[in-house]
Amino acid sequence: MDAMQSSPARSRYDIDDWDPEDVDAWANGGAKIARRNLIWSIFAEHIGFSVWSIWSVMVLFMPQDVYHIDAAGKFVLVALPTLIGSVLRIPYTFAPAKFGGRNWTVFSALVLLVPTVLTLYFMAHPGTSYTTFLIVAALAGFGGGNFASSMANINAFYPQRYKGWALGLNAGGGNIGVAVIQIVGLLVIATAGNRAPHLVCAVYLVLIALAALGATLFMNNLTNQRTDARSMIEVLRHRDSWLISLLYIGTFGSFIGFGFAFGQVLQINFLAGLSQGGPVTPAMAAQASLHAAQIAFLGPVLGSLSRPVGGWLSDRFGGGRVTLYTFAAMIAATAGLVIAGEIDDASPGPASGAVLATFVGGFIVLFILSGMGNGSTYKMIPSIFEAKSRGLQRLSPIEQRAWSQRMSGALIGIAGAVGALGGVGVNVALRASYQGAAHSATMAFWVFLVFYVLCAAITWAAYVRTPAPRTAATPAAATVEAAV
Repeated sequence: MDAMQSSPARSRYDIDDWDPEDVDAWANGGAKIARRNLIWSIFAEHIGFSVWSIWSVMVLFMPQDVYHIDAAGKFVLVALPTLIGSVLRIPYTFAPAKFGGRNWTVFSALVLLVPTVLTLYFMAHPGTSYTTFLIVAALAGFGGGNFASSMANINAFYPQRYKGWALGLNAGGGNIGVAVIQIVGLLVIATAGNRAPHLVCAVYLVLIALAALGATLFMNNLTNQRTDARSMIEVLRHRDSWLISLLYIGTFGSFIGFGFAFGQVLQINFLAGLSQGGPVTPAMAAQASLHAAQIAFLGPVLGSLSRPVGGWLSDRFGGGRVTLYTFAAMIAATAGLVIAGEIDDASPGPASGAVLATFVGGFIVLFILSGMGNGSTYKMIPSIFEAKSRGLQRLSPIEQRAWSQRMSGALIGIAGAVGALGGVGVNVALRASYQGAAHSATMAFWVFLVFYVLCAAITWAAYVRTPAPRTAATPAAATVEAAV
């Protein structure tokens, strides 16, 4: 392979015959090309995540006496972009192969101008109908699709031995966009109060333009990248595709769901403490928004930073084992939240300091663990299909690698879409829990706990326990457990 040369008939940004497994080409410039594309992929995906989660910040600027939207309505505003972003991840997975990774990154970044401009405009008009706010929030879902195209693109750039770290870094750098926009929101609330949401949108209009410009100048298209609809259908014939997607609901679904809802959940709790059950004043609402913003960003920051760690640990010890241990720890953390919630529900009045501290600490631990699980689960995808490809004796080694890459790229899109739907489930569960008799999140914590137990059991049974002896007729199946 000559990773450094582009076909004369093509743009200077196009690369033909890219083969990251070619050790000599990788050492002689291939690694540098991959790293440059990774850097700008991270930045563009980062902005996509920020715009996707912009309504988790906007709800902190929406006091009920001004916008006339209650807590239940705000949970829907936060959940809707998650749903739309989840659906868009399927077509976005095909896009880098169809249009080129560079070309699609530029386009998908520029599309984010639409929801950002509309959010800026309508947030300045509190009398806008709730239906209009729902439509504008849904358009923010475009930012959620960027993850799938970015991950499929970077998966093609890196060799198997570095995929865990590269995919973890790419995803973690994107995930941290959830936290960064919350930090921007915190700075705005702290300096201009909770009535200046347009300042948050203005910052991101500049960053979107920068992401599009950087992708234009510094990224490449891989002309031999292949992911198509047939790959999506083919990958669904494998049991592992369904299991990985389910596990990703538990990891990424938790991360994105908590990331979108954490600020609002904190705001509800702080507001309850400030009002002591009495009427809520504008000053109380502003103070609760500030307190929530001061804490809300910590979880997404730590969860994003822990994602590459999960990928790195998986490169060393295996994605299956790291994922299992992560779910075990998530079970313990969620059990702590259940206990704290039951104590709070049984006590009249606002939550005590100890209960609130347990509540905040438990959520942050879940962020860290779900971030690690994101990295370890995604590391399992290329490992599984690389192992399966060895059993395809009718294919040459080059064809086996191409098949593995196509299947991995397809499942990255599917798992990303299904996992993001878990974020919708988190917000729906929290909304229903707060509408219950106790008006708390405890029932939602019970749901999360049961689901994490299910995920841990599946991980152990499918990828960690010593596999039963297999026949020689199924060599690929016999190597999957060892590969992950």
